[in-house]
Amino acid sequence: MKIVNQQRFHSQVTALELGYGIIGRPLMNVYCYLIGGTLIDSGQTKMALAMKSFVLTRRIEHLLLTHHHEDHSGNAAMIARSCGALVMGHPLTAHKMGHIRPILPYQHLVWGQSRKVAVSPLPEVVASGGYRFSPIHTPGHSKDHTVYLEGQHGWLFSGDLYLGDRIKFFRSDEKIDQQIQSLKIVLQHDFESLFCAHNPVLKNGKDRLRRKLAYLEDIAGAVGLLLTKGLPEKEIIRRMDRRQDRFIKFVTMGNVSFANMIRSAIRAS
Repeated sequence: MKIVNQQRFHSQVTALELGYGIIGRPLMNVYCYLIGGTLIDSGQTKMALAMKSFVLTRRIEHLLLTHHHEDHSGNAAMIARSCGALVMGHPLTAHKMGHIRPILPYQHLVWGQSRKVAVSPLPEVVASGGYRFSPIHTPGHSKDHTVYLEGQHGWLFSGDLYLGDRIKFFRSDEKIDQQIQSLKIVLQHDFESLFCAHNPVLKNGKDRLRRKLAYLEDIAGAVGLLLTKGLPEKEIIRRMDRRQDRFIKFVTMGNVSFANMIRSAIRAS
């Protein structure tokens, strides 16, 4: 099943929702956002035709990548080639997109492989069409993760920083301490709308990020308490695991699981 859905938010933000499912509904849909001539994230290569149809009818000047993961960078090369858009991102994003590495089977099936593309460095502010996007480096979900604040309108284009108030799992390379710090940094800024790449929140976005921060801090605190009792990693995971991730854990061969969140908290303690 494929999902292609366009929405207008605040009359100025066009959201393109893309979903691809091998059998049945997609595991997770992806949102890309167009504001004036600036596109934030490019969607998965499995939905390249839909994205190409979208961008060819519009003037795309800049493509801002939040990070290198396939569901965000998958169509960057196609967009640069088709529209002449300048692809921009964090230096680590530029390195990742210039040195594409093999991905896991589930990532091929759900999103597809990104293609190599040149990524230009980000200025302090990306100004275009009367909009001003301030990049904020927010590692934790990935080393290169970057969000974009449009402070004039109170919009935060947050990539995968949010996802939900109480997330159920981590990728194996995520770092809970870095995510906590990144959330604290972003919460120092003013914004109302949270343009998440998978779960947009148009009102009270800052409060939703506070809830995410509190949840991660609770997880880290609970793990720290169990560590002070001398419990080994396996026992801590057994006590805290809510067993809500079995399907995802199976499909991803353990690359995505709740246990990864606990392991990250243990390593950070």
